Amino acid sequence: MFSERVETLTAQIDDGHQASINSSTKRQTRLRRVLNRLGLIVFGVLVGAGAAEIGLRIVGFSYPQFYEIDSSLGYSLRPNIEGWYRKEGVSYVRINSDGLRDREHSKSKPADTVRVAVLGDSYSEAMHVEMDQIFWKVAEKNLQNCPNLGGKKIEVINFGVSGYGTAQEFLMLHQRVWQYSPDVVLLAVTTNNDVTDNSRALRKTNDIPYFVYTDGRLTLDDSFKETKTFQMRQSAPSRLVSWIQDHSRLIQLINSANRSFKYWMAARKARSAAPKSAETKGPMLGDEPGIENAVYQQRNDPVWNDAWRVTEGLIARMRDEATSRNARFVVVTLSQGIQVYPDPKVRQNFTDRYGISDLFYPDHQFERICERQHVPAIILAPRLLDYAERNKAYLHGFGSDIGNGHWNQLGHRIAGELIARDLCTGGVLK
Repeated sequence: MFSERVETLTAQIDDGHQASINSSTKRQTRLRRVLNRLGLIVFGVLVGAGAAEIGLRIVGFSYPQFYEIDSSLGYSLRPNIEGWYRKEGVSYVRINSDGLRDREHSKSKPADTVRVAVLGDSYSEAMHVEMDQIFWKVAEKNLQNCPNLGGKKIEVINFGVSGYGTAQEFLMLHQRVWQYSPDVVLLAVTTNNDVTDNSRALRKTNDIPYFVYTDGRLTLDDSFKETKTFQMRQSAPSRLVSWIQDHSRLIQLINSANRSFKYWMAARKARSAAPKSAETKGPMLGDEPGIENAVYQQRNDPVWNDAWRVTEGLIARMRDEATSRNARFVVVTLSQGIQVYPDPKVRQNFTDRYGISDLFYPDHQFERICERQHVPAIILAPRLLDYAERNKAYLHGFGSDIGNGHWNQLGHRIAGELIARDLCTGGVLK
């Protein structure tokens, strides 16, 4: 009786052990199946990513990060980077070995050559068009036949970087331009945002250097170097991410799509918030995302007064630096889409909507600054408007956004021709 119970218990234990083994085997089998499926998925993703990478390289797709952290300027163009730019207009962009959107230039000035250094922002960098279509390249070509050159050659070097205000342009002049020994320094002023770019309160970013008045003296505020954002971008993980992006066309494609989507969403949000036209019920023509319409009006609040004061102080500093180097300093003010919109009704609707009495108010302000500081000035916007009206031509914008945004190919050409004419006849090149 006892032995039978022992046998029964042993059998039950054996059965339980076997059941446990079977259950464990089933779990292991299911786990292997899951792992196999995951492995196949990962393999498929890797094969697909590899095929996409190869395909993008075959078709020549390249959308690199054109900018890098700069401890003096906040950011700057990355040397020897090239790729497509498609955010506004389309062009293939090459940055030279010295971090300029230009061809290679020797530091030493060739004999019998007049060198012109151009300082500016996105209008001068001009990734929206091919390099030979940019206004300074057009001016260089047209100046070759200037009789005041006395048989000398003309060489224009572009130091423009998108987003730069007068503060960063002054630092560019002070730190890099003089290495090329220019005879003329041309400051290209974007009237709608250069003033706001010179004010931390108006630009609302801590990631770039500013100049401020301290005890009546214009002094550099480079505290951006102490910000967490700046330090993070200089970290090893951030550099690793940049390296991966530089070497992966697929990552560049994803980043390109992400930037384009964000830009589209920002533009859509800005236009939905913009005043609506009574005729079309749509956004008013002339309203552009990111454009500070307040610059078209005289403002007497302390922040704006300080921004204008700093801007004038920086122009005076640039003039003094040029004079100390035996170079001539010239200011050229550019144009905004609404200022040169060929349809006068659109311009009138815009000024009525915002209570603007003079669309050329910022241009006149810069003209007065240059008069006070004894700096030659080329004021383009009124002359560009005359051309646009006479020819019913759009000088700004691309595709469906014609009339807004940056200069298109025609805008660059007309501006370059006017600049060349004024530089030649104004005696600056003698």
